[in-house]
Amino acid sequence: MTNTIKEVQNSECMFIIGSNTTENHPVIGAMMKQAKDKGAKLIVADPRRIELSNYADVYMQIEPGTNIALLNGMMNVIVEKKLYDKKYIDDRTENFEELVELVKEYTPERVAKICGINEEDIIKAATIYAKANSAGIYYAMGITQHSTGTHGVMSISNLALMCGNVGKEFGGVNPLRGQNNVQGACDMGGLPADLPGYQKVFKEEVVEKFEKAWGSTLSTKVGLTIPEILDGCEDDSIRFLYIMGENPMVSDPDINHVKKALTNVDFLVVQDIFLTETAQLADVILPASSFAEKDGTFTNTERRVQRVRKAIEPIGQSKPDWQIIMEIMNTLGYKKKYLNSSSIMEEIASVTPQYGGISYKRLEADPMGLQWPCLDENHPGTPILHKEAIARGRGLFMPCEYVKSAELPDKEYPFIFTTGRILYHYHTRSMTGRVEGLNILAPSSYVEINEITARKMDIKDGDLVKLSSRRGEIETTAKVTDIIDEEVLFMPFHYAEGAANYLTNTSLDAISKIPELKVAAVKMEKAKKIEEAL
Repeated sequence: MTNTIKEVQNSECMFIIGSNTTENHPVIGAMMKQAKDKGAKLIVADPRRIELSNYADVYMQIEPGTNIALLNGMMNVIVEKKLYDKKYIDDRTENFEELVELVKEYTPERVAKICGINEEDIIKAATIYAKANSAGIYYAMGITQHSTGTHGVMSISNLALMCGNVGKEFGGVNPLRGQNNVQGACDMGGLPADLPGYQKVFKEEVVEKFEKAWGSTLSTKVGLTIPEILDGCEDDSIRFLYIMGENPMVSDPDINHVKKALTNVDFLVVQDIFLTETAQLADVILPASSFAEKDGTFTNTERRVQRVRKAIEPIGQSKPDWQIIMEIMNTLGYKKKYLNSSSIMEEIASVTPQYGGISYKRLEADPMGLQWPCLDENHPGTPILHKEAIARGRGLFMPCEYVKSAELPDKEYPFIFTTGRILYHYHTRSMTGRVEGLNILAPSSYVEINEITARKMDIKDGDLVKLSSRRGEIETTAKVTDIIDEEVLFMPFHYAEGAANYLTNTSLDAISKIPELKVAAVKMEKAKKIEEAL
């Protein structure tokens, strides 16, 4: 997030797109409702009529995969009405003219047809957003998990820059991270081209810096993304795989492909706190400690680094992740020893500029933590990014054409299939699936079906249905509803039984290599009962 979570409560205008915030980020979602009660304007764009749509000044039920068209359409309105912030654009940005040329083609009339919404709503949403003194955009994987996900994020940035909302309180571009330390994992080099602090592995000066700090020779080769790794496992170019705190046998697209990949490698190691569906395929399982059994830090969605403190000793033979990794690297010949997680944070601060002023001493003194960039021990942290100036010098407009999803419905597979999360479960249920109360509330897999579609197919609420895509098939329970459009099906991806990701598409974004989990083509039929099958 370029801005802070607490700003949400006093927002003037919020634009929610590709995020079911009240279910996936309920604390932030509650703040959005509080802001609305105080008079904030709310714009919501989502294929499902999520809870926040009930509070929205404008709700646009767009077809899955049409985010970029909608954003370009809103910018078309803003340009035509001259509602953009000319001074901000002149002083702080570049390439605006090229963007103007592109969005000329995205008239509200054209975009309404692409997205399946009313053109009046596009005009109203654009006007509300542009006329606000400050407006924040909040998005999640409904934007990123597409074959054009990177361009979706660029389009959000274009809209925010156009109206001068980057570097401004109550504004900004605010991705809501899907898990509690996704931001921290990225910060620490959990990306194929990055060392800690987003320092590129292919830059000579960066490699020299880390080789000196670590006393070791480093590769300058950019690594692979998870989809590329799994492809490599299946085609024999990768023979060993180490999976840590991840459950791709439920969370990744095309589970049949995932299983083939994981069972094809010569040696699979899984490090986790439970025997997940993925761990069951492992040659060696390394038992890790849970958050309550170790010291450390999490970096949350607003870049805030906060302490995690051990409440109990590790159970059984489990160990903290850092200790497991250290013992492995020591066994392999790299003799670096850490006494505790605090000493690891000291090393992080020494090589990662954004974390340069963060230490356990400071985190102990301030229970709220510190937001990076925090450059030295006297730096207070940075609540709002790009406040004095855009980090790269000038904000760059990146015009992006709308491109259709990689797989669209046809005669054989007539439905658009999309996935998401629900309030009661977390990711692949490795933890929440062991909580009796949550399983009473949300016990099993289901698919949401529009009531008109269900009536046409003689499907009733609670019926067993069979869903098939070009990659696999599952059986699940029908949930008839009016919150999605006809010809659109929605499933939560949490469940291993009747897993949505048997159906999802592995087509990748050409830039980020993220798979298109949010749009696939499927067919649906009533499942035969056991006695009928016999």
